[in-house]
Amino acid sequence: MKQNLDEILAQVEKPARYIGGEYNEPEPFDGKFDYCICFPDVYEVGMSNLGIKIVAEAVRGAEGAYVDRCFAPWPDFGEKLKENGIELYALGNKKPLKTFDMLGFSLQYEMSYTNVLYMLDLANIPLKREERGEEYPIIQAGGPCVCNPEPMADFIDIFTIGDGEENMRRLAELKLECNSKAEFLRRAAEEVEGVYVPSLVTVIYGDDGKIKGFSPDKKIKKAICRNLSDAVYPQKFLVPNIEAVFDRAILEVMRGCYRGCRFCQAGFLYRPVRERDKDKMVETARSLVCTSGFDELSLNSLSTGDYRYLRELIPALKEALPDVHMALPSLRLDSFEGDFVQESRKSSLTFAPEAGTQRLRDVINKDVTEEEITRGVRLAFEQGYTGIKLYFMLGLPTETDDDLRGIRDIVFKIRDVYSARPNRLRGLRISVSVSTFIPKPFTPFQWERQSSRGEVEAKIALLRKELLLKGVSLSWNDYSLSEMEAVFARGDRRTGKVIEAAYKKGCIFDGWSNIFKTEEWYAAFRECGIDPSDYTREWGEDEVLPWDIIDVFVDKKFLLKERRLAYENKVTGSCKSGCKGCGLQNVYCPVSREAKVKKQ
Repeated sequence: MKQNLDEILAQVEKPARYIGGEYNEPEPFDGKFDYCICFPDVYEVGMSNLGIKIVAEAVRGAEGAYVDRCFAPWPDFGEKLKENGIELYALGNKKPLKTFDMLGFSLQYEMSYTNVLYMLDLANIPLKREERGEEYPIIQAGGPCVCNPEPMADFIDIFTIGDGEENMRRLAELKLECNSKAEFLRRAAEEVEGVYVPSLVTVIYGDDGKIKGFSPDKKIKKAICRNLSDAVYPQKFLVPNIEAVFDRAILEVMRGCYRGCRFCQAGFLYRPVRERDKDKMVETARSLVCTSGFDELSLNSLSTGDYRYLRELIPALKEALPDVHMALPSLRLDSFEGDFVQESRKSSLTFAPEAGTQRLRDVINKDVTEEEITRGVRLAFEQGYTGIKLYFMLGLPTETDDDLRGIRDIVFKIRDVYSARPNRLRGLRISVSVSTFIPKPFTPFQWERQSSRGEVEAKIALLRKELLLKGVSLSWNDYSLSEMEAVFARGDRRTGKVIEAAYKKGCIFDGWSNIFKTEEWYAAFRECGIDPSDYTREWGEDEVLPWDIIDVFVDKKFLLKERRLAYENKVTGSCKSGCKGCGLQNVYCPVSREAKVKKQ
């Protein structure tokens, strides 16, 4: 016997994920253009994401546009929907997803790709774009992962590359002007900045199975929001029905990063650095807190300590919101100041040295010294912190066992700093977390190989031996998960069939290590005749890369130069020390422009 939705909700975990009606939810209406943001992870994760909030605000700027939201149902609810023939629906107006004009997927993590198929399937929408006619919504995707759109190209109609503040509103307006899906896709590709339509591009393969080029061979240039201060930004957030992962108001203080760490994809994708106006942020913060009741405010960016007006912004925020705690989750060791976090919740602080020795930190252009590490933790201890979380990577280019033992040496130095403190009330806790290095597109390390399973297991065994210390814990990630992430970060269009095969074997929520189905994934690769090592190997510097169709304005010659400097153990430093000529200076770069003005 079929059950209705109310009966189903009473039988699943956390039914509040699926009911909508959050505080601050806009009143549903029938729009001229109906758009649903689809986040391919659970409600608690999606409701914490700032990017989809900004996109929603941007689309609402189009006249007559209605914006709703949907998150990936946990398997218990997903199974109930299938059993009872209920199609996946939007939380606001409760309408089936397939009745919307456009569905927009936010791709934040490669291992969420099967969840996109999962949501389309639950919505009774064909997975392949070529199987969807005019009666189905246009499927759009954005987010950091679409810098290499090829693994998802068989399933997505239109990708939006880069910042979405302006092009998402334009897409909504353009859809209203077009009479067919084909007309919309063609005009979007021609007229809207940062749009990639895979059906209009053919990938050309050689006899050796490698990509030889694209037809037409026209680069898709990413969209850049040049003025963040005047760009759309939500003035109130939906208040989640249940506790979200980040249950707080969020201010993006700047976008981009000066640092140029050679492994960090975000640092290159989000260039150039653009800062928000301090006074406008204070007003936004006041609005976010007063309309939501949040008691914590997070100042977000890739490196918040680099925001030039941070010393003025924090006192202004404290004065405007005296009862609100502030969180600065993106402080680097060399920009850490004790007075930045005086009002934070004093449990533990997180730092990311990334590598255990100065030599290897120079290789990755992480210009943080041991003196800065000890200074940073000393300031943290003076502010009352008794826990330190440290993040490192395994398998970085040129890494040796001595570099791994350097992680132990850093732990010893931190313990020495804490031991020298008077009036210690409790023991020091140090959590060391290591993850396997993943070569990502648009970084100087995009050509590197990923360490093998055996190599990583040997590295972890060494660390376990070296860090068998009181008050020190060590954690690491699953190698198979890292291998899959590397494959789909650097995958081509052929890897899409692996994603589909894995989904049909029951693979969903692959980013959740307790759900990740290792054997099913490897079976999907075998079934499709694809070897993961074809994508985790070292790539030739003259090879055509699957993402070469995309232009993020970082010159490949610059990335190659950075790669060679890495092998010479040389630090380039940050953009603050002078323009490094990455390519953005030829397009739009406030930092480069300011440097030129100073010289004049």
